[in-house]
Amino acid sequence: MKLFITGIGTDVGKTITSAIITEALEADYWKPVQAGDLHFSDSHKLQSLLSNSKTKIHPNSYALQTPASPHYAAAIDGVAIDIQNITTPKTNNHLVIEGAGGLFVPLNQTATILDLIQPDYKVIVVSRHYLGSINHTLLTIEALQNRKIAIAGIVFSGDENPATESIILSKTGVNFIGRIDNEPYFDQNVIFYYAEKFKENLQHIV
Repeated sequence: MKLFITGIGTDVGKTITSAIITEALEADYWKPVQAGDLHFSDSHKLQSLLSNSKTKIHPNSYALQTPASPHYAAAIDGVAIDIQNITTPKTNNHLVIEGAGGLFVPLNQTATILDLIQPDYKVIVVSRHYLGSINHTLLTIEALQNRKIAIAGIVFSGDENPATESIILSKTGVNFIGRIDNEPYFDQNVIFYYAEKFKENLQHIV
């Protein structure tokens, strides 16, 4: 099973969600495009948060210096992102794939993150509560549905907001995988705790 983790925007909890799901499934992990923070990239962060010894972290297809939209970061680095060069790693294990920002973050003049999602991927949407997040979540889910992309479920990040969560779930009918609270910190123990909480729902997907 290949699970693509996308967010409704930037800084909504994709990497923490990816770590939890990777740990729960003892899956492999791959972030196709990393922009900025190369000294402690999302792949490095994820490695530091995992307890299991089975996960293999696959290298980025593009590792860019500038923390910016990938199309702009690539231009600063003097490269052009060619999505034909972004190929899914071969593995016999489950694979968790982390996007960058939201679905319509541009990779170049024509392609966006959405274009990286292959027919055999299932998508998990990460939604974080803020004013406007219902709209952003519904737009993200509608964009996936318009492309006929399978949605495995949704993860809510941050403090519980029953009014927001219930309207999103009732309007979309997507599978609720779990909620990640505003923890004071995330380490291996916290990730493992959530991995155990999410495991049963995830196993229904895979």
